Amino acid sequence: MKEIALHLLDIVQNSVTAGAAHVDIGFALAEDGMLSMSVRDDGCGMSPEFLERVRSPFVTTRTTRKVGLGIPLLMQNAMQSGGDVDIQSEQGAGTVITARFMTRSIDCLPLGDLASTMASIVMGCPDKPEFTLRCSSPAGEMVFSTEEVRAALGDEVSLSEPDVIIWIQQSIQEEIEPILGGIMR
Repeated sequence: MKEIALHLLDIVQNSVTAGAAHVDIGFALAEDGMLSMSVRDDGCGMSPEFLERVRSPFVTTRTTRKVGLGIPLLMQNAMQSGGDVDIQSEQGAGTVITARFMTRSIDCLPLGDLASTMASIVMGCPDKPEFTLRCSSPAGEMVFSTEEVRAALGDEVSLSEPDVIIWIQQSIQEEIEPILGGIMR
């Protein structure tokens, strides 16, 4: 994967597959340049046995192939930059994956197009789960919530409507640019 935002897409897909009703996504950039990406869901969680093995590329829940590269690649990219990955999960309660990237490292991936990634996530799952995106840095913070957008639009308008998706992408982009703009590309 060439961008951190693409790792986000993969991890969020795991949350959706796990039956999550809420997926909370966070990006926090510290003054020292460490970027933390977290994905917290309330899905089915992982058994302790599966959690021990999930870091291996030869472990997957998919039946169409025998390898799962999402988490191993995330770990590799985080560690190459001087960061790490932490996975906590409880069966029946959900999962939290936190990846840290040292953005000042020459080996750190760019954040990428987080706004378009979030718009794609919402477009792919317009009804459920609910998504919250929180971004923070010394420059400020922002919060985006599909629950708030849904409440403002009412029941008659789907979050998958093209005009709504364009608005979501543009709105997120405007809000995160001053907060995370220096690490996006």
